[in-house]
Amino acid sequence: MRSVYGPVFFFGFIGVALLAVAEGWSPAWLLPLLLMAIGVSTLCERRWPYREQWNRSHGDDARDVVHAGVNETLNVTAVAAIPLIAMIFPDAGLWPAAWPLALQLLLAVTVADMGITLVHYASHRWPLLWRLHAVHHSVTRLYGFNGLMKHPVHQLLETLGGTLPLLMCGLPQPVAALLAFSISIELLLQHSNVDMRIGVLRYVFAWAPVHRLHHLKYGTHGDVNFALFFPAWDRLLGTALHLPRYRLADNDVGIGDCPDYPVGWFTQLRQPFVRQQKIVPPPALPEPLREALDKHPQAQVA
Repeated sequence: MRSVYGPVFFFGFIGVALLAVAEGWSPAWLLPLLLMAIGVSTLCERRWPYREQWNRSHGDDARDVVHAGVNETLNVTAVAAIPLIAMIFPDAGLWPAAWPLALQLLLAVTVADMGITLVHYASHRWPLLWRLHAVHHSVTRLYGFNGLMKHPVHQLLETLGGTLPLLMCGLPQPVAALLAFSISIELLLQHSNVDMRIGVLRYVFAWAPVHRLHHLKYGTHGDVNFALFFPAWDRLLGTALHLPRYRLADNDVGIGDCPDYPVGWFTQLRQPFVRQQKIVPPPALPEPLREALDKHPQAQVA
C-alpha cells in the first residue's frame, strides 16, 4: 500500500472528478468528494504514518480546520465568479475547448503549476511575500490537512499567479473547478504523513517524499522543492533536492528563526502585518542531516 498510495489517491480522486464533470454533474459535487479525500488521507496517515508524532495534535487541529474552511470557501467563490471575471477579460478564443476534458485539465494544471511555483519561489526571496507565506511554514508537523493551511492573502496571490493567464485565455468554469479540486488533492499528497514510497515517480510528481524537505526549519536549507505538481520546475530553477537516506525527525519542520510563531488563526492572520517580529538565529543542522547534505553539495541552496 505504501507503494501505490500516491498514484491511487491522486489518479483515483481526480479521475472520479473528471468522470463526474464529463457526465454533466454539477461541480458542486466536488466539495463532498474533497471531504472524502480528506477522510481517506487521515485514515491512511493513521495506518501508515511517516512520523507517528505528526499524527498527534500540537494544539493546531481547530486552527487548521478554520484555515482549510476559509481557503476552500474562497476557492469555491473564485470558481463561481468566473462568469463575472469573463466579462472583464474579452474572449481571445485561445482556450482549446474542443480538446477532451482530461487534456484541458492537464493543460490548466501545467500552466497553473508554473505560475504558482514562481509565486512560491518569490515568497522565499521577497520579505513582504515571506511574511504572508510564513503562516504556512509555521507548522511543526506535516500531515495532509497542512496543505490547505495558508494565509488567505497569500493564497489569493498564488491563485492569481497560477490562473490569471488561464482566465485571459478563456478558461471554462468546469475546468476551473477541476483545477481547484486537483490542487487540493495535490496539497493533501504533498503534506501527507503517509510513509509512501514513490520510487521514480519523484521525478514526475512533487508528493510528500519530495516536498517534506521544503519544510526544513534550518535557515535557507528549506529553500528547495518549490513545485506544486511537477518537480521539473525545480530542476529548471536549480532548487531540486533529494536526500534518499535522510528521514526527517519529529522536530525538523517549522520556522527555525521564529520558533514562537503564533498558533491561533486570528493571530496568524494578523502576524504578517506586525511591524516588529522576534527573529533568532536558526538552529544548527542535526548531524545526520548535515551528513546527508554533504553527500549532495550541488543541491544545497546558498
